[in-house]
Amino acid sequence: MKILIVNAGSSSLKYQVIDMEGEQVLAKGVVERINIEGSQLKHTMGKEKFEIKQPIKDHVEATQLVLATLQDETMGVIKSVDEIGAVGHRVLHGGTEFSESVIINDAVKAAIRKCIPLGPLHNPANLMGIEACEKVMPTTPQIAVFDTAFHQTMPAKAYMYGVPKKYHDEMGVRRYGFHGTSHRYVSKRVCEFMGIPQEGTRVIICHLGNGSSLSACVDGKCVDTSMGLTPLEGLLMGTRCGSCDPAVVQFIANNEKMTPDQVLDMMNKKSGLLGISGTSSDMRDIDAAADEGNENAELARQMLVYGIQKYIGSYAAAMGGVDMIVFTAGIGENNGKLRERVMANFEYLGAKLDPAKNAACADGKATECVISTDDSKVKILVIPTNEEIMIARDTLELVSK
Repeated sequence: MKILIVNAGSSSLKYQVIDMEGEQVLAKGVVERINIEGSQLKHTMGKEKFEIKQPIKDHVEATQLVLATLQDETMGVIKSVDEIGAVGHRVLHGGTEFSESVIINDAVKAAIRKCIPLGPLHNPANLMGIEACEKVMPTTPQIAVFDTAFHQTMPAKAYMYGVPKKYHDEMGVRRYGFHGTSHRYVSKRVCEFMGIPQEGTRVIICHLGNGSSLSACVDGKCVDTSMGLTPLEGLLMGTRCGSCDPAVVQFIANNEKMTPDQVLDMMNKKSGLLGISGTSSDMRDIDAAADEGNENAELARQMLVYGIQKYIGSYAAAMGGVDMIVFTAGIGENNGKLRERVMANFEYLGAKLDPAKNAACADGKATECVISTDDSKVKILVIPTNEEIMIARDTLELVSK
């Protein structure tokens, strides 16, 4: 079966077509600047790359263009839309309604819509992508795969905040966690790679990219994660501030004559690595500037490393130890120097990094590899994430029942 994977943003639509017989990616691409001047589709088929520039007024037109491209004589990988057996949609927020992926119906769409206050930027766009595909492919099954689902196994002591409980009961104020599809894939894949069952394992996953989060997994299930009600909580990120005293919002708002919404916008879009360094939100730029003596860039790097170390230490304590520490996503997979800095203080925990193995698994050469020493009690690994294949597998399983 061929499955179309869709990740819809407010003005974009990313896609992949995966042939589940061999799990081969046949084509992938992105429609950018939907309903904005300069809209275009960038399409990749094997080693060939194509661009189509034309006005695209909405997600329906974007979906129609994607399907036309996939059927094109030169750029295409299918002869008919009928070859697409199902569509798997990445959906940001499922609240507490969904702990696993589901076939989309009116009730599921209503639940996604109900979660818009919790995911105001992503959930409306995800719905647009779903409804666009339904309109263009009315007989094709549509599947929702939720970013929050994997973290629904957290116990209340981990997901509750210390505010009056009525805010949880009436408004759903709690830690939800994100990057769940990535954490689920990596937590399963690392055990397959090591040839061990998930049962009996204690794994810390470091998903490090422009957005970053950590999770603590016992027996393959999440027991804690760093992101919260929104993706703002946790580590210092590309443009997000990460965890800080909530009174900082009021203090800045009062002194800068800003509204709370304006402060949160600043914390989401102008903070993090960018806000501290004043240079960039990209870790490669931060490293280059820090290595050239930029003190603010060096501070930003130190804050990120220190934050990761604190989460690893706290999660090891919460789980009563750790068996594997796994790095994944753009920074985690490719930045060997950062991994080295993070792991520098953990020999007391029985985690010893092998510099040669680590260097061989970095800078664009990332693959599945063990980067700890042979005598390290805690295994340290790099496992490249693959959220799309996780979505595709869930989609296949649901439509095959």
